[in-house]
Amino acid sequence: MARQRNPARASTDELRRLADEDLMQLVAGNDAEAFEVILERHADSAFSLAYRMCGRHAIAEDVTQEAFLAIWRSGTRYDRTRGSVRTWALGIVHHRAIDTLRRNDVHARRRAEDERLEESLEAPERTEMQAIENAAARELRSALEELPRDQRRVIELAYFGGFTHAEIASMLEEPIGTVKGRMRLGLKKLGDHLRGWEAVTA
Repeated sequence: MARQRNPARASTDELRRLADEDLMQLVAGNDAEAFEVILERHADSAFSLAYRMCGRHAIAEDVTQEAFLAIWRSGTRYDRTRGSVRTWALGIVHHRAIDTLRRNDVHARRRAEDERLEESLEAPERTEMQAIENAAARELRSALEELPRDQRRVIELAYFGGFTHAEIASMLEEPIGTVKGRMRLGLKKLGDHLRGWEAVTA
């Protein structure tokens, strides 16, 4: 059953004067017009993040649409004590984009493996080298998953999205020094993990 706005509530112009946190309370109460105001305020930055992470307009549109659909359905789960609506919304976009990139990576690797299967008859050495590179890529993804969430997030934003320290700090509403510190710690842990893996497989 579709959500509808209570006609006794504020007009659209009045809604636009409300803070995001107050709008999300109305969204939790099935107010479609309050959700439209949230969409107006944050859709552009959400699409920008999705596009920079995914690199294709159509995919970024899909990611943004999926993210705001999730926000519409899960508005009751927004907790203002854990950050701003903007940070929460961009976090949802970020996770949707990462999921999309991973799905696309799986499909691309499957296609590449099919192509390498034919090449392996002529160049077994090249196939073996590619297998080693694939194993390293899988190990890197595994190492990323083991990082603390805050460290993994800044690395993914930098690696997948191409964002600078300053842009990540603005997006997460964190001091730039905090972002740099998380990046430094996360990269050190990744380096230690991969060096250990290389020692085992050498």
